[in-house]
Amino acid sequence: MTKTPPRGFPKSEFQARTQAAQTQMAAEELDGILLTTEPEIRYFSGFYTAFWQSPTRPWFLFVPATGDPIAIIPAIGADLMKATWISDIRTWDAPNPGDDGISLLTDLLSPLRKIGIPMGHETHIRMPLSDYQCLFSNLPNITTSDATPIIRKLRMVKSPAEIEKITHICGIISQTFDRLPEFIHVNQPLEQVFREFRREALRLGADDIPYLVGGAGPGGYRDVISPPTEKPLQNNDLLMLDTGATWDGYFCDFDRNFAIGPPGEEVRRAHETLWQATEKGMDAARPGATCAEVFNYINQYLNGNQPTTANVGRMGHGLGMQLTEWPSIAPWDHTVLEENMVLTLEPSLNLADGLMMVHEENILITSGAPKLLTRRTPRDLPVIR
Repeated sequence: MTKTPPRGFPKSEFQARTQAAQTQMAAEELDGILLTTEPEIRYFSGFYTAFWQSPTRPWFLFVPATGDPIAIIPAIGADLMKATWISDIRTWDAPNPGDDGISLLTDLLSPLRKIGIPMGHETHIRMPLSDYQCLFSNLPNITTSDATPIIRKLRMVKSPAEIEKITHICGIISQTFDRLPEFIHVNQPLEQVFREFRREALRLGADDIPYLVGGAGPGGYRDVISPPTEKPLQNNDLLMLDTGATWDGYFCDFDRNFAIGPPGEEVRRAHETLWQATEKGMDAARPGATCAEVFNYINQYLNGNQPTTANVGRMGHGLGMQLTEWPSIAPWDHTVLEENMVLTLEPSLNLADGLMMVHEENILITSGAPKLLTRRTPRDLPVIR
């Protein structure tokens, strides 16, 4: 397992992120960017809390064209925000459905003329639509612009400290998967397998396991997003667990397949094909290549060795503060890979009778060949006897 890295980030990390955003703002003549969602607010401030699970209160961070970010937040979060590098913190007593921060935002933004707001794919506005409409009806002289390209460009390329955190959680969950055969057995309900996996991951040092899905059945499974059932594991089942676990707010995201008893030839061959397809993806994932090119490289190999790929829409994605981030390993995504991007590679196959198999690894784009952050699954399908 990797050495435990320090938690949090130095102030200089947030200053560098802010300055990089401001450089791009200047090119687009923006007076600032308004942020409303947890990953973006955390990215620029370091404000990290599970309180985002409650939808009752909106939270705002404004990154101006010059100077430090400004927090406009419910008073309940003031003490935690003061522990970050943010010094300008403006609060209101929330929840207040009649004025949940709108007056404070209006006062802040009214002198400005053009601001950015993330509006693109994989973004949302985390405030009531009626409040959003009210805010900009109070600001008739402001125009808005899509800030998605600015935020996307910054977050796709990870800092050394971010990479260290992702590497650490990948190591913890790799070790958890290595130990899985020690705590599962035939006739064990799948929901109990899930519980044991979570216990072991937490014991080994994961902070949380917010995402754990999978399936088991003879010859394969029918989807890759199901919660567990009480159905017991049986000989000849193919078991898959796919987890997004976190450490200090950063995710891993990968799966592993296991045969319960000796696997059939089709299942064994499918696992070998997916292993080789992942190798092809790693061969292609170099700086300067596009995500579409990586997808096509994997897909061509799969189509030459198996009738059809499974219909999951893409074969990987970005990874970091969220379980899935930009970009997508998909035929429509022409994002150019850069050094220090962290990605998943996730080829998939359709098997007989509507069944499927998927495989996933996490990689770091380097100046040469990508670096595996996960412990590579064996080429031969692991068997639990």
